[in-house]
Amino acid sequence: MKYKKVKRYVILGILFFLPVTFLLLLYPATHNYTPLDIVNEEVHELEGFSSDLEEPVILKDHITVLGFLGSDPVDNNMLALNVKELVYDKFKGFKTFQVVFVSPIGTEDQAKAVREEVSGFENLKYWHFAFGTPDMIRKLYLSLKSDADLKTDLALDDVFIIDRDLNQRGRIDDRTDKEIQNNKPLYSLSGYNGIEVAEIKNKMSDDVRILFTEYRQKRKGDFNTDIRRANDLKK
Repeated sequence: MKYKKVKRYVILGILFFLPVTFLLLLYPATHNYTPLDIVNEEVHELEGFSSDLEEPVILKDHITVLGFLGSDPVDNNMLALNVKELVYDKFKGFKTFQVVFVSPIGTEDQAKAVREEVSGFENLKYWHFAFGTPDMIRKLYLSLKSDADLKTDLALDDVFIIDRDLNQRGRIDDRTDKEIQNNKPLYSLSGYNGIEVAEIKNKMSDDVRILFTEYRQKRKGDFNTDIRRANDLKK
């Protein structure tokens, strides 16, 4: 009987201390994680753009997923659906987070149809459509670093992460560990292909989470890691 009691206490002790030990091992890593790189600075604000909501859409002081649905938003709704399911749904509880899709003036009805299809019965509080002239949309696109060309209908498969200071975030070095070991040439990731589910799910979603971690640690005073900037590396 005494042996069974001792055995029970030992098992209970292991069950209690094992998770605590695991968390203690993880704790130092939370202060030494790699922050999300700044791949481009001074992204244009949405000045002059109208909104599908009452208030104007502002990028400053928000963490924004920015995309371009072009002159036929309904035809490009797959991009919106992927962002909704794989990114928006994970971060919609954060007040500074938002998804913004831009389209030309005159596409308001199509944008409304896309909102209804994407939302279902949900109120997309942090989801916005912004409307501007073709020139305004091109200028916004040119303020971004992008490996993809804006299509003739002003649509783009890539979506972008913009931080609170209008910096574009991404990965200066997007190589896998195996590619690094094999000395493959460096390549970056400045935009995330919204049509490729794996890229949005495995890369963009994780990168947005890292950015929120950065701001949370800054707020607590725990953030002491320099953020890599593409411009600094070039110099």
